[in-house]
Order: sequence, then C-alpha cells, then structure tokens
Amino acid sequence: MRSEQFRELTVLPGTNRCGEKEGFDRITLCPGDTLSIVGSTGSGKSAFVNDIEVLAQGDTITGRSILINGHPPSDEMVRDPAKKPIALITQNTRVIADLTVQRFLALHIKARDTDALELIARTVTLANEFTGEKIAESMRMTSLSGGQTRSLLIADAILIGQTPILLLDEVENAGIFKEKVIRCLKHYHKAVIFVTHDPLLAMITDRRIIMKNGAVTDVIVPDGAEREMVSHISGIDAFLIELRERIRAGDLIKSDQLPRKNPFAPA
Repeated sequence: MRSEQFRELTVLPGTNRCGEKEGFDRITLCPGDTLSIVGSTGSGKSAFVNDIEVLAQGDTITGRSILINGHPPSDEMVRDPAKKPIALITQNTRVIADLTVQRFLALHIKARDTDALELIARTVTLANEFTGEKIAESMRMTSLSGGQTRSLLIADAILIGQTPILLLDEVENAGIFKEKVIRCLKHYHKAVIFVTHDPLLAMITDRRIIMKNGAVTDVIVPDGAEREMVSHISGIDAFLIELRERIRAGDLIKSDQLPRKNPFAPA
C-alpha cells in the first residue's frame, strides 16, 4: 500500500492482564501523526506495536483489533509484505544477509517493481542524516553498527518501501538523531509510533500513550504546557550528543571546554 492510499489506522481496545477493558475507545493515526508509547518494562509497549504490525483482529493475547482506512485489512494486505502498509524497526533489528549496502537496497528496489536505482544514493544520503557514523554504499550490511542499520532501514522504509506507517521500537538506544528522524518523517507525511523510554522523544510527539499491566491506561495530548521543558531537555540532549561524538573522536574532555551555560540547569 502506497502512502497516497493510506488515510488512517485505527486501534480498537482489548483488555489488560486482568481481563478489564483498556482505557480508550479508539486510537486513530493519520499521515503525519506522531505517537509515543511509554511505560515501565513489561507494561505491554512492544505488544501494542506487535498487534499493529500483525494487523490483529482480536486474535492476539490482548484482544485488540486493527482497522486500515476504517475497515479490517484484506487477506492480501496481511499475507503479502509488499501490500502491508507497516514497517516495524526494533532496537534488535539486524541484517544477516552478507550483502553490500548497495546490493541490499537494489534487491529491495527490485522487489518493489521499480527501476529507480537512483534511490540507492538518495536512501544512503538520507540515512546519513540520522547517524553520526557515516554509511557508504560499499559497506557490508553485516558490518553496520546498530545505529547505522536502524538509520538505513528507516530511510529505506521512507524512500524505497514508501511505507505509510512506521513502528519504531526503542530505536533511540542506537544513538540516532531522533529529532532529525521526526522532522524527516513529518516531511514525508508518515504516520509514526515510537516505543520509547526517552523523555525528549516522548514529549515531542503529538500524543503519548501510557501503558500499565499490558494495557493502555491514558492517552495524553500535550496542550503547550510542556513547551518550556521540551526546550530545556532538547538543550541537554544536544549537549550529550556533542559530548558523545567528541568522546568517540578521541577527545579529552576538560571542564573548561564545557559550555558556559550549564544545560542541566533550568532556564
């Protein structure tokens, strides 16, 4: 399913681990929407995105159902990966095929029935916007780091797969530039769900789902009250990213090289 055919994804509620109905009537995700899922370890975050990825119809342990454009998905959409409008990328995603980046992307392009091989260079360029570890077309997929792999797969889903719905499960742990990822996904009008423990990522999405005991307990829509805190946390995050890159480069970090304004102090 191409992006222009996708209008909305709807999640209908299931039950928590005690058999009680979840705390929402329906959750709808449209092109350009960003949604984060937060909760403690074991609260059911990954199960929520897995229900979406398999296009559940009340047939999983949670009892949730997924609608595409207001209707149950067709058998073709469920069974044919090329027809499924969803890409799931997790923190544990690895590619075991010993192919170069160029060959890996070329095979995906061929599978999608397009001859647009210029997409390879565009996809690698886009992926390099998400990671500080540059990717080259000649590199082998098995040699890529976690951050490089996730960055490439996100770019691949955007440009080659043209997937309208992306499910990103704790990808921030790979060290990708999450704000750049969100800006890019909004630019390409993707519907995105992030499973995250990252405060900044949770606060810069349009809505965030709170999970407990295997179920959704609340859906929060920020009303602007968090804007100052988001700006503060964004400064901290930028500082830590710069510090990480300098340490990777072998710099010796001295106290007199730190910013004069402490990014950890409230504005």
